[in-house]
Amino acid sequence: MSLLDDKLKNLAERHSLAVVALGLEASRARAIELEGDMSDPGFWSDQENARKVAQEASDLKKEVEAWDEIGKQIMEARDIVAMAESEGNTEDKHEADCLVVDLESRFTGMEFQMLFSGEYDKRNAILSIHAGAGGTDANDWVAMLLRMFMRFAERKGFAVDILDESRGEEAGYKSVTIAVRGRYGYGFLRSEAGVHRLVRISPFDGEKMRHTTFALVEVLPEFDAMDAAAVELDMDDVRIDTFLSSGKGGQSVNTTYSAVRVTHTPTGISVSCQNERSQLQNKETALNVLKAKLFQLMVTARAEKLSDIKGEHKTAAWGNQIRSYVLHPYKMVKDHRTDIETSDTDAVLDGEILSYIEAFLRNDAAQRNT
Repeated sequence: MSLLDDKLKNLAERHSLAVVALGLEASRARAIELEGDMSDPGFWSDQENARKVAQEASDLKKEVEAWDEIGKQIMEARDIVAMAESEGNTEDKHEADCLVVDLESRFTGMEFQMLFSGEYDKRNAILSIHAGAGGTDANDWVAMLLRMFMRFAERKGFAVDILDESRGEEAGYKSVTIAVRGRYGYGFLRSEAGVHRLVRISPFDGEKMRHTTFALVEVLPEFDAMDAAAVELDMDDVRIDTFLSSGKGGQSVNTTYSAVRVTHTPTGISVSCQNERSQLQNKETALNVLKAKLFQLMVTARAEKLSDIKGEHKTAAWGNQIRSYVLHPYKMVKDHRTDIETSDTDAVLDGEILSYIEAFLRNDAAQRNT
C-alpha cells in the first residue's frame, strides 16, 4: 500500500505545481471580479461585451473548479488508502488501487494544460483556411477541414462564428475565416497552422482518378478591445468597401450590401466580415480584426519572429505540408513534424485531432526548454 500512497503524494505535489504554473489563484480572483461585473444592473445593455465577459467568467470558473475538485479527490484518496492499509481488507485494497489508477489518468489529461506556455495560448483563435492547388477539389478540401475544426471545437465546448467566407463555384470554399472562442482556443489550434495535404479519388473527376489537393491554414490569437486600443488607426489610411453578403443570415442578407471589407493601405492588410445582418456591425467587427492584426504586427516586430504568432508562411502546394491525409490507395493521416499517424482517417476528419495537437505542443515545449 505504500506504493499507492507514494503515487498519491506525487499527484499532490504535481497538483500544487500545476496550481502555480497555471495561475489558478489569479484565475479565481478574475472570475470573482467578472461575476461582480455581471451583477451590475446595466451589464447586459451591451450584448456583445456581455457575451464575451460571461464566456470568460464561465471558462475561468470551470477551469478552477475542475482543479479544485481533483485536488480534493487526491486528498480523499489518501484517506481511503490509509484506511484500507490499516484494515488489511483485500477488497478495499483493490478498490483503492483502481481509484489511484483512475486519478492518475484523469490528472495526466488535465496536466496537458501546462503545455500552453505561449503568451497568447489562453486566448480565442481566429482561424482561416485558404484553398491551394487543386481547383474544385481544393475548395472541397477547405470545407472538409472547416468541418474537422468545427467538430473539434464542439468537443471542447468552444463557440464558433463564421466571420467571412468565399464559396467555390462548384463546391466548398475558396477561403473561410472563423472565430473559435473558448479558453485556450489559440493554444489548441496554433498547431494547425500550415499546409494540409489531401490525397483521394476525386468525387469531381468522372474518370475517378486520384488527386492531390492542398489548403493553407492560418491561426491567430484574437485580441480584445484593450489590445486593439493600443493601435493608433488613422481612418484616412483605411479603405472601406461594401458588397453583397454570400453567407447565412436570413432572407435579406443576399439582397443588401451588408458585407464589409476594410483595407489598411499602408500595409495592404485586408479584412472582410459578413456574418452579421447589419453593415454597421460587420464594419465594427472587421475594424476590430484589422486593429488586432496591426497590433500583431507590432508584437511580431518586437519579437523579430513572425512564426511565434502566425506560424511561418507557406505556399499551399507540394513540399510544404505539415500534415498529409491519405484516403487512397490506403488510409493514413500523418503529421510530418511529429511523425504521429493513424489509419482511422474518418475519426480525424470528424475532429479527433487532439493526439496531433498534444504531440506538437510537447515538441514545442521541449524546444523552448533547450
